[in-house]
Amino acid sequence: MITSAVIFDLDGVLTDTAEFHFIAWQAIANKLDITFDREDNEKLKGVDRENSLKYILSKGNLVVSTTEFEQLLKEKNDQYLTLIDEVNPSHLFDGVLNCFAVLKKSNVKIGLASASKNASLVITKLGIEHLFDFIGDAASVANSKPAPDIFLSVAHGLKVSPKNCIGVEDAVAGVSAIKSANMFAVGIGESQVLTQADLVFPSMSEFDFKRVETAFLLSAT
Repeated sequence: MITSAVIFDLDGVLTDTAEFHFIAWQAIANKLDITFDREDNEKLKGVDRENSLKYILSKGNLVVSTTEFEQLLKEKNDQYLTLIDEVNPSHLFDGVLNCFAVLKKSNVKIGLASASKNASLVITKLGIEHLFDFIGDAASVANSKPAPDIFLSVAHGLKVSPKNCIGVEDAVAGVSAIKSANMFAVGIGESQVLTQADLVFPSMSEFDFKRVETAFLLSAT
């Protein structure tokens, strides 16, 4: 078994725009007179925009028309785009560039599998778009995480077999998506939360590709 590619989630793995999502979603919730706190925001990690809004509406037992639903999505995204305008290379997590350098040296392809439709914009602002061999398009897949669609789509774009891929995620839904795609799952965060992950690191600064590859090879025996 060889490692052909490592496929990364974006938010919470390479950078953190979760606070911007929280502010934008909270503004929508306040407008609808629905309570939305940080615990709610944690539940939306790895969840796409449409399903995040459905979650908020369900909290308030609200039903809106399709037109209203689309307008709320637009309002949230407009505010989020305003907030991320300040994102720059300094917002990249420690350890990411070193990790990518190791992967490049090892001839391992690098993919991006984010649920965000703004992922390309964010990685451009971070200054790392040129380091990816393929960037997944969340808008092009039928099902969002925890379905495996985005990870399978990226593997296809990289022209590699899913079984030869390692996925890196910080969210429970994302780790589930990796496992459903028949990939080796590396979690970034707390092991007691990311229980489905094959290996967990507290942060990207502690990500050790040699250790990951060893565990990956052992899992295939």
